[in-house]
Order: sequence, then structure tokens, then C-alpha cells
Amino acid sequence: MSNEILVARENGVLTITIDRPARKNALTPAMYQAMADALTGANEDASVRAVLLTGHTEIFTAGNDIEDFLKSPPAGADSPVIRFLDAISTFEKPLVAAVKGPAIGVGTTLLLHCDIVYAADNARFAVPFAQLGLCPEAASSLLLPRIAGYQGAAEKLLLGETFDAAEAHRMGFVNRVLPAAELDAFVAGQLAKLVALPASSLRVTKSLMKRASDHEVKTRMSEEFVHFGKMLLAPEAREAFTAFLGKRKPDFRQFD
Repeated sequence: MSNEILVARENGVLTITIDRPARKNALTPAMYQAMADALTGANEDASVRAVLLTGHTEIFTAGNDIEDFLKSPPAGADSPVIRFLDAISTFEKPLVAAVKGPAIGVGTTLLLHCDIVYAADNARFAVPFAQLGLCPEAASSLLLPRIAGYQGAAEKLLLGETFDAAEAHRMGFVNRVLPAAELDAFVAGQLAKLVALPASSLRVTKSLMKRASDHEVKTRMSEEFVHFGKMLLAPEAREAFTAFLGKRKPDFRQFD
């Protein structure tokens, strides 16, 4: 388990907190594995009736830790990030996310697998894969167009620009936007409502809603992973990451 992923159980709710504020909650393989293990355990634990995924008060997550990502790129279906994406996309119980501050890259795409997403008014989102010479992941190339419409998704995935919580709400993957100071209490109240309901009813309802797309999601994630792995080793990504670490603007004009 990573000490940068906090797991707590209380009143039927398992809370997974991303807690690495010194590095903007950037995710490492150990953190992905810890979250995957927590979700797998929650599925098997009858005392857990719902899961809350949250971050620091100032930031949800900056996405992958770039330096760590370059040193240890995901390799194969057994890699921690793939285990996490498999766990979150197949999780059987209600999964609620509470987002404060920036949610970048996988910080946005993982929300597409949550059942309910509440955001603070200081939340910011971005899927800057094209800016990094990469392609979408977490089946976001499938799920975001379904939720936001093709043009809405294309603008975000092609340009990779940051957008606010109000726009995320209009796009459809955030249920409600609240003042940051009110978010935690509101989410706790919503979770209490879920925990009070029959667990079997919630599981079956979620299964019925998701069953039709289960195979498509799994297939798309596999396709994205193949492209992502190749693009990660390509010159465009090398230029993007080098520019990022050097705090300069990348120059892609040299590439076709």
C-alpha cells in the first residue's frame, strides 16, 4: 500500500483519498496499485456499501507523475495503472467522487467511471493527452463523446485545454457544483442516503445501467493502451515531456 493513498472505513462508506499535496497529488504506480487494491477489497467487503474517491482540499490530482511515468512507463496488462482502470471500470457498488481543485488527465477520465460526481466551484478539468503527444486513455475516447456529444468531447480531447466545473456540469459528467466549503458536508449527506438503501438494489441497478457497455469499455481501453504505449516512445511525446520538464513550450513543427 502507498502511504500517499489514504483508505478509511466509516458508517458503510470506504473513502479513498489521494494525499500527495507536495507533488500536486500526482499519481505513481504504487498509488495506482493502492487504489486498485482498495476498490477490489471494497467489492468483496459486505460492510462497504459505497465508496468515496476524493483528493486534497486544494487539488484532486495533477494526473500521472511525469518524471516517475518516464522512468517506469506502464508495461502490459499487469501494470498498476491498468489494474486500477480495470478495478474502477468494473466496480460493482456505488462510487462517488468529490472533486476540489484541478483534476488533470486521468484525474478527469477516471471520473467517467464514477456513478456520481460532485465538484467544488474551484474544480478545474483537462484531458491534455494530445498536448503531450499521446492519445486518450481510460476509455475516454468512447465515454466522453457519449456523455458530452462528439463536438464537446472533440474540443476537449483535441485541444486539451482546461475547463471549469460549470462547463463539466454542462457536459454531463459532473452532477452538481457546490461552493468548496460546502462540498464535503453535502457529499457526506448523499453517501448517507446511499448507505441507507438496499445494497442489492443499488448493485443490480448499477449493473443494468452499465452492462450494455461493459465489453465496449474493456475493448476500447485495450485499444487505447496499445496506441498510448507506442506514442509514449515516439519523438512527439519525448519533445512534449522534455519541454514540460524544462518549463518551455514544445515545438511539434518538426514532426509530420
